[in-house]
Amino acid sequence: MKKQTAAIHTSFQSSDAYNALSMPVYHTAAYEFDNASEMSDAFCGRSDRPDYSRVMNPTVTFFENKVKSLTGAHEVVAMSSGMAAISNSLLALSSAGKNIVSSRHLFGNTYSLITGTLSRFGVEPRLCDLTDPAAVEKMVDSDTCCIFFEIITNPQMEVADIKALAAIARRHGIPLVADTTMIPFTQFGAADAGIDIEIVSSTKYLSGGATSIGGLVIDYGNFPEFSKRIRNEMLFNLGAYMTPHVAYMQTIGLETLDARYRIQSANALALARRLSSLDGIMHVNYLGLEDNPYHALAKAQFGDTSGAMITIDLADRDACFRFINNLRLIRRATNLFDNKSLAIHPASTIFGPFTDAQRQSMDIKETTIRLSVGLEDVDDLFDDIRQAL
Repeated sequence: MKKQTAAIHTSFQSSDAYNALSMPVYHTAAYEFDNASEMSDAFCGRSDRPDYSRVMNPTVTFFENKVKSLTGAHEVVAMSSGMAAISNSLLALSSAGKNIVSSRHLFGNTYSLITGTLSRFGVEPRLCDLTDPAAVEKMVDSDTCCIFFEIITNPQMEVADIKALAAIARRHGIPLVADTTMIPFTQFGAADAGIDIEIVSSTKYLSGGATSIGGLVIDYGNFPEFSKRIRNEMLFNLGAYMTPHVAYMQTIGLETLDARYRIQSANALALARRLSSLDGIMHVNYLGLEDNPYHALAKAQFGDTSGAMITIDLADRDACFRFINNLRLIRRATNLFDNKSLAIHPASTIFGPFTDAQRQSMDIKETTIRLSVGLEDVDDLFDDIRQAL
């Protein structure tokens, strides 16, 4: 089946008593067994029956299976948020004395996790320019546990050569771990690009209109120790499993993911092309624009779509605040890839707790506004931006 068909027609693990077309929401904590042997087999992993909803739930398993069928993954684990997926993955890979090679161009909390939280437990952050393979090669040594990156950085919109990073990771026998949230897996094949572990904030495109918070760890099975740890250790010991109701909502969202993404990415491209003509906008940053420095690489890696995030630069911070205050249609809110278009000033919000020096080192500018483009008519979005300016 093609991906759009598979997103709709994945089979249930077990037949439903009432032949429901949608997987029911199993709002239960525990499950009864017929005998002690069946109970032992479930708890010790000798069967695939659920034992306790903190680690396995039929509604969540069905969601995981849908993602597995769409990605060809060895294992998929659904978590309570994108940050839970990142933190559980990096904890499964790292230990005291190890290091993580990454970039300063990371989402704010991911940066804090790697440079702050994990470093307190003896994991060294090694940050470099991931667009320079030679610089990455110099950072990797025998204590490196992984290379971690975002396929499109947020909000800088930097793109690294994934195959170059994968080649370095292979030479050193370490996993390449990528946050691929910016381009959905219906469009981008992470395994084909050389990514070993794919992390997705399912809150974004998948949820279907920002209905719920969730995250996915998509493991392609190249590192058996990780495969064992992520479910049998991290999930059991840290308790960040997705709830059944969230899994239900995101399963429904997954069915329309490809259709929504194609509209949003087309809207973003059309809007980005028109924004360059407006007085007051100093710069438009979107990978789909032919003059973008990462355009050719992005097209080679992600195909004919470039995601649904645009950034624009205005004269200064005050101009950004006035613009946001003047918006009438586009919502003043965080998050990405809601059905509604959203605007935020990253420097004063997501990266607000950081020092000026940290923001400068991360290339977070006071002049930048991030736009998440939704499903509205492009003419209406353009008119709202024009009047806000």
